[in-house]
Amino acid sequence: MKLSKEVIKKGMYLSGISNIAGVLVFSRFFTNKTINETDPVTMSNFGLLMIAVWGLVFLAVAKKWENLRWVIGVFVIEKFIYGLTWTKWILNNDLSSVYKKDTMAGIFYTIYGPNDWLFCVFYLCVFINLSTLEKKNR
Repeated sequence: MKLSKEVIKKGMYLSGISNIAGVLVFSRFFTNKTINETDPVTMSNFGLLMIAVWGLVFLAVAKKWENLRWVIGVFVIEKFIYGLTWTKWILNNDLSSVYKKDTMAGIFYTIYGPNDWLFCVFYLCVFINLSTLEKKNR
């Protein structure tokens, strides 16, 4: 899928903002213990902080993405890992019990996986576009 430069830049900003705002809002600035307890390995406060840091990286790259094909490739891998982690979690856990404990945590666990899968596909499209462009310029 061919994406315009402006769509790619806006997508990267949206990706970064969703990582940062999603973590800060739904974790209530790292005070929502239900998120931590529900998946203590991936969603510890350290894990949540690293998700926000990835958001900062997405924002930092948004203006220079055209020269960073392999960095975009890393973004595909990062989003794939989080998407796969969520998929495994959702298949083996009861989301309704999370909602019963804390609605914000329930919403977080409802949306974080689809969000990561969406941006995995987005970054894959950007990576493919850059790879195609590089082959044409040889």
